[in-house]
Amino acid sequence: MARPERPVTNIRSSYRQQQEIQHQRALRRKRHLMQRLIIVGTAFMVLFGVMITFHLKQRSVEAELQSNYEELNEEWTSVNQQQDNLQEEIDLLNDEEYILDIARTNYFLSKDGELIFQMDDQDERTY
Repeated sequence: MARPERPVTNIRSSYRQQQEIQHQRALRRKRHLMQRLIIVGTAFMVLFGVMITFHLKQRSVEAELQSNYEELNEEWTSVNQQQDNLQEEIDLLNDEEYILDIARTNYFLSKDGELIFQMDDQDERTY
């Protein structure tokens, strides 16, 4: 025998109402939790992006400063070498023998009893 289908009616008891209220609260909590997680996740991603950008900018500044330091270091080495050369030249110019050798070479001055021969290669002067 087939039973006739009857619509099921909801019983409005206080227990049933409490269960629905608890269910609604749970759904709201879950929705609020998802909203908070999305906000915190977004804030974390923005903060992470700012940190990465700052880090990359700092690396480029550091690389620029490093290349500047290397250039200045090379320039300092060259100036130091030039200073050493100039100091050596000053020391030589204070030596009377060196000045006499330059005068003898460039101006054909000679010592007593010395003969000077002029050569074609004037580029090979030693002083």
